[in-house]
Amino acid sequence: MVELVLVGFVAGFLAAISPCILPVLPVVLVAGATRPAAHDGEGADASRRLGLARSLSVIAGLVLSFSLLVLAGSEVISLLHLPQDSLRDAGIALLALVGLGFLIPPLGALLERPFARLGGRRPNGTAGGFVLGLALGVVYVPCAGPILAAITVLGATHRVGLTAVALTAAFAVGTALPLLAVALAGGQLSGRIGAFRRRAPLVRQFGGVVLVVMAVAIAFDAFAGLQRLVPGYSSALQGSQHVRRQLNTLTRSGSTPLTKCKPDVSTLVDCGAAPNFTGVTAWLNTPGGQPLSLRSLRGKVVLVDFWTYSCINCQRTLPHVEAWYRKYARDGFVVVGVHTPEFAFEHVVSNVRSQSKALGVHYPVAIDDSYGTWNAYHNEYWPADYLIDANGIVRHVHFGEGDYGTTEHLIRQLLSAAHPGMRLDRATDVPNMTPTGEMSPETYIGYERLQYLLPAAGLVRNRPAKYSFPASLPFGAFALSGTWTDHAQEATAGAGAKLELAFVARTVYLVLGGHGSLDVAVDGRHVQTIHVTGVPRLYTLYDAGKETSGKLLLRASPGIQAYDFTFG
Repeated sequence: MVELVLVGFVAGFLAAISPCILPVLPVVLVAGATRPAAHDGEGADASRRLGLARSLSVIAGLVLSFSLLVLAGSEVISLLHLPQDSLRDAGIALLALVGLGFLIPPLGALLERPFARLGGRRPNGTAGGFVLGLALGVVYVPCAGPILAAITVLGATHRVGLTAVALTAAFAVGTALPLLAVALAGGQLSGRIGAFRRRAPLVRQFGGVVLVVMAVAIAFDAFAGLQRLVPGYSSALQGSQHVRRQLNTLTRSGSTPLTKCKPDVSTLVDCGAAPNFTGVTAWLNTPGGQPLSLRSLRGKVVLVDFWTYSCINCQRTLPHVEAWYRKYARDGFVVVGVHTPEFAFEHVVSNVRSQSKALGVHYPVAIDDSYGTWNAYHNEYWPADYLIDANGIVRHVHFGEGDYGTTEHLIRQLLSAAHPGMRLDRATDVPNMTPTGEMSPETYIGYERLQYLLPAAGLVRNRPAKYSFPASLPFGAFALSGTWTDHAQEATAGAGAKLELAFVARTVYLVLGGHGSLDVAVDGRHVQTIHVTGVPRLYTLYDAGKETSGKLLLRASPGIQAYDFTFG
């Protein structure tokens, strides 16, 4: 427990200085700088004390709302039957309301009045700061990452205990320290510059405009692109294998029928009741974005498909899943694609929405950014399929690609059992593209899961460094040349950046982000130039048409981000 709490504190601190906090920083700075002007007879010291009190109240509100939402948010949403993003929307609305309170003094006084009554004194700005902090805590929750995903699961399953509370508090305190420094910087700025005090009403109005603008920007995910361009270095600590094992131990309640269920058998089995969708932050392809539940789907045959959009194994599976959905939906069959992200850019809902559309996904998709449903199913694979009968019992489990005929046969069996006398059309006929020959292993380029870099000893983390190709490169290895900055999940190209990969496969894929061009050559022959822009996604670098071996050479323009090689 002590180690988890320490990691939670450090993770909270890093989250507060990571790209995830970018939208919140201007709001916190404004909060410290837009305190009320000192009253007559109050000097600079009194003004600074007011600023300190307001800054502390902002952080207190943020910590309180953030902690309560993480510990109990999923349960509150479930009990009130609210949409999964309702609390975030409420936080954004509250943020805009506080901004309007800065612009319209009577409205600001009205917002502060209930808190002033609780304190037995007239409003002095700290109450408004507390309200602002409450709003920030709600919109800040997505920064929690894997560390607090476990707490979300515990809250939704009524298993919040001492460890969960301590971990949440440690994360919140770690987060509060850098934000408090920012708020105090705003207060010192307004306290030291006389013009701020003389023009307090104007500064307050400026702060109100900033708050309203930031609320609108957060609502429309305006910072998503900027966050992708800057490394999310807090995720390396939170997502390390050692920490993940401890979090899984924290969330799991011991052995269950589902964990004992043997996967990939050819007959229907009884794996126990299917867990409900837990901790889902958004829904795609449902009417009005409304959430689904297994209770609401009772009487239907349900396929829960865990996937992530940049995974080539998932992409090869999607045509089969989509074909089943199209063919059997009218017969009482439902597919729910649970999108559980592997990389930071896959946490962005707009990225998932655009790539789901590009990949032709029409069935409902649950955004499982917090790993809530993933952990509820004790899942460990992309893709993974859980077939559930009309009574809510898991009857078949399959991990990875292939064996589509067996899965479809079992779907048809369950549909026939649920609707006796139903006549089903013939089965689908989608080509099976699962690779069967020898193939290079999945190759990550970020240092978090780096295995096949040569020479590995010279790797420099999180800052630009120059590399040189080795004299030789064995199959399955890759090497860097020129300037690269290696982060936890990806490497970003600098001047003269090149990458060499010795592979065995039919097709070579690479997840790319950033903006720029990538020249691809195989065995000294130029193959293509890829122009990378927009949402990070999987690109096909080379398709030989048959299994082959070769040496791939990539020349990347500055700014290109290379994440992960996969093969087919």
